[in-house]
Amino acid sequence: MNRLSQETSPYLLQHAHNPVDWYPWGEEALQKARDENKPILVSIGYSACHWCHVMERECFEKEAIAEVMNAHFICIKVDREERPDVDAVYMDAVQAMGVRGGWPLNVFLLPDAKPFYGVTYLPPQNWVQLLKSIDTAFNTHYDQLAESAEGFVQNMMVSETAKYGLTRSGIDFSRDDLDTMFEKLKQNFDTRKGGMDRAPKFPMPSIYKFLLRYYDISQNPEALAQLELTLNRIALGGIYDHAGGGWARYSVDDEWFIPHFEKMLYDNAQLLSIYAQAYSLTANPLYKDRIEKTISWLETEMLDADGGFYSALDADSEGVEGKFYIWTASELREILGADYDWFSKLYNISEEGNWEDGHNHLHLTADPEKILAGLDPAQNLTEKYQAALTKLASVRAARVRPGLDDKILASWNGLLIKGLTDAYRALGDEKIRQLAVSTGNFIFEKMTRDTTLRHSYKNGKATITAFLEDYVAVTEGYLGLYQVTFDEKWLTAAASLTDYTVSNFYDEEDKFFHFTDAGGEQLIARKKEIFDNVIPASNSMMAENLYLLGKMLDRADFTEIAETMLGKMSRLLLTDVQWLTNWAALYCLGVTATAEIAIVGRNADTLRKDLDRFFIPNKIVMGTSTSSTLPLLQNRSEINGATAMYVCYDKTCQLPVTTVEEALHQLNGAE
Repeated sequence: MNRLSQETSPYLLQHAHNPVDWYPWGEEALQKARDENKPILVSIGYSACHWCHVMERECFEKEAIAEVMNAHFICIKVDREERPDVDAVYMDAVQAMGVRGGWPLNVFLLPDAKPFYGVTYLPPQNWVQLLKSIDTAFNTHYDQLAESAEGFVQNMMVSETAKYGLTRSGIDFSRDDLDTMFEKLKQNFDTRKGGMDRAPKFPMPSIYKFLLRYYDISQNPEALAQLELTLNRIALGGIYDHAGGGWARYSVDDEWFIPHFEKMLYDNAQLLSIYAQAYSLTANPLYKDRIEKTISWLETEMLDADGGFYSALDADSEGVEGKFYIWTASELREILGADYDWFSKLYNISEEGNWEDGHNHLHLTADPEKILAGLDPAQNLTEKYQAALTKLASVRAARVRPGLDDKILASWNGLLIKGLTDAYRALGDEKIRQLAVSTGNFIFEKMTRDTTLRHSYKNGKATITAFLEDYVAVTEGYLGLYQVTFDEKWLTAAASLTDYTVSNFYDEEDKFFHFTDAGGEQLIARKKEIFDNVIPASNSMMAENLYLLGKMLDRADFTEIAETMLGKMSRLLLTDVQWLTNWAALYCLGVTATAEIAIVGRNADTLRKDLDRFFIPNKIVMGTSTSSTLPLLQNRSEINGATAMYVCYDKTCQLPVTTVEEALHQLNGAE
């Protein structure tokens, strides 16, 4: 066993028995490299990464290859989910080298930790050849490597303002500019299969968030059509686990058919939010079903006894990708008996398999109830359909399970709290609210030290100084909790975390937020995230938190920072919006005034619950059953003994009303 055996990260523990003399990232390894003047190999991956497992089997478990690595390098293993700061720095460097980023990410550093070369997956013969070439270059061309490495570091030091020409500071919200953003985004739509016009296909929640908000403003039918097409295909396709609930990370094809089978908490958390908002808009029962079954899967398979949620399920089991999820026709026939005939037609099951090696994967392209009605109108197959899926889930539960990454991340749990609060608002199921509050209490009690967060939790211990992604996601979750409970504890906590973030992450000169805490470990560069991906950029999430808190707490300092950040992004929003859709979603909030809704009185929670059923994306909701000193609630009271609702815009309120129907009239501009 090597040093990784003392770690808690499941990914690092997977490599604890490798003959490679792995170190975890830390001063011991970095100092050894300096003392021995050896190059450093930093190998970065995560526990659910299929090609990380392949490279481990082919390279890192082989004695002969390990011998070369140990002789010439200080070898460091990094869990990218545990240390996203390290991953971000070296991923940026590798991309600057012209290498397409991905995992496993293998980066070669000088003894001072400056990068000079990087690759992703390599088969064993190529890997050994590269190791020997790097060793030769280090010993014979050190000066050239050092010059190259310094160039990559200097590139990372360039501010986002300078790198992308983000010189504007003010913001003028324009409906025309919003239309331009949509037209730009539309150019890359897949209008037949949903999502964007590429393969593989990743769920991109911030794109769907933008489409929801843009449609609310514009009523553009193209926006709604693309949103529904995409969400329907993601809900019906093989990327969704029909037997067990929850979504896989992405589809390897452009049909949403065969997933890369790992299940990540962050995808499912964000998709809960999107499907909940879409359900409020469309009342599509398919969306409600997917929300409920995904929450059931999360509770059953991903919930720790201490109250937080685990990070991921692996793609592989028994060394085979997807083995846990696929079926032969004979297996299905034996399990389903007389129901096999209609079930096989529904899912296009065949003896040859609808996938590979005689295996079938569950995948639909249309509403199953409509298909079933067409197969046999005389029978009510809907109940049989659910029973068949339950049978498959039961049989599957006895199989060897995929590996579980049981570390708990503050950032991803923050995203889940937001997803659960959105799901509760849409469905009104009290159990969902209780689960959201329980998860919030877990972070509040187990992962918070005074006003600071910790990034990771496992075995009863919270570790690693939190990153910007933790602060923004947890703050977003707390804002969601406040608005479904009116418990001011959550709003106070959100404000406290945000104040800390401004003090310790904000770059006054560049007007964006660093990814790392000023008091945390200092790497060769302090990175900033501004481009949205499968998870929105931590800066775009921060800007929206500041915008909302500015409204809720009358904090002009928060509002000013948010508008400055958004203003700096305004030029890019009109040219590269596909990678800035969370920024674009924030822009939507400024195009029309944000509704500030105050509910005061003994039935505040009842009225809030009734209001939340409706699709009103541009609003904040605050309330109290008694009284409050919060700015929007101050000096508000019941009306003739009835709970009152105050609809306000920019601190100017309409006459109080006592029913949700009246409030909706005010929100819709009716007299």
